[in-house]
Amino acid sequence: MRRRRRVLRWAAGVVGAVALVVLALNVLVLREGRGGVDDVARIDHAPVAIVLGAAVLPDGRMSAMLADRVRQGLALYRVAKVDKLLVSGDHGAWRYDETGTMRRALVRAGVPPRDVFTDHAGFDTRATMERARRVFGVRRAVVVTQGFHMSRALYLARRAGIDVQGLTSDLQPYRTGAGSAREVLARVKAVWSVVTGARVRGGPPHPITGDGRGSWGPPTPPTPPSPATPSAAATPPAPSALPAPPAAATPLDPPGPADSPGAAR
Repeated sequence: MRRRRRVLRWAAGVVGAVALVVLALNVLVLREGRGGVDDVARIDHAPVAIVLGAAVLPDGRMSAMLADRVRQGLALYRVAKVDKLLVSGDHGAWRYDETGTMRRALVRAGVPPRDVFTDHAGFDTRATMERARRVFGVRRAVVVTQGFHMSRALYLARRAGIDVQGLTSDLQPYRTGAGSAREVLARVKAVWSVVTGARVRGGPPHPITGDGRGSWGPPTPPTPPSPATPSAAATPPAPSALPAPPAAATPLDPPGPADSPGAAR
């Protein structure tokens, strides 16, 4: 019985210590990642907006979270708060392309192609920020993402040596599920990656002052039509179209369901 109580006390102590570490690291990220606002008018001019990737649905449409991030990046560009747009996300497989989807939406919305840069290796938030600094030479920027993710994004950007502001893109309610709980652990991972200097993929330089088209890479091969639906070839979807905006949002082009699995990598 005594031994069981000792084991329980030891286990409780370990759990308590872990909880304190998690709490401390979250407080660190929240403190160092302050600065997000929800009004474009409150943003000072910066050379570039870094628009963070989120889920693209199997039919090629952007999830609601991703569409709203793109919409806010476009709003910044249209009122000359930024000169360039850097879209960064997961393009680890040819058939899954966050960056190309965002880029096509922005170009269709009227942004000159030379002003849209793509980072196809933004597999997580730290990779995006480190590559923005190293590959694209970004020193000052506006980060665009949802509010629950903003503190971590700003923390990692500042740790990468970028002077950043944050514009939140919460233009509608989202079905985030366990997203907020995951963010608690993601902040711990963010600090760990900074402390350990976790490796980030490099690449040839694409200065943000140049022509964004040089960062686009080869075109994504078209997805072949399903044998079960031969008529699909005659009416292909428009994967880069933006969802119809919420009532008060910047007009653009339709999102998928208002959820975003993997939105806060």
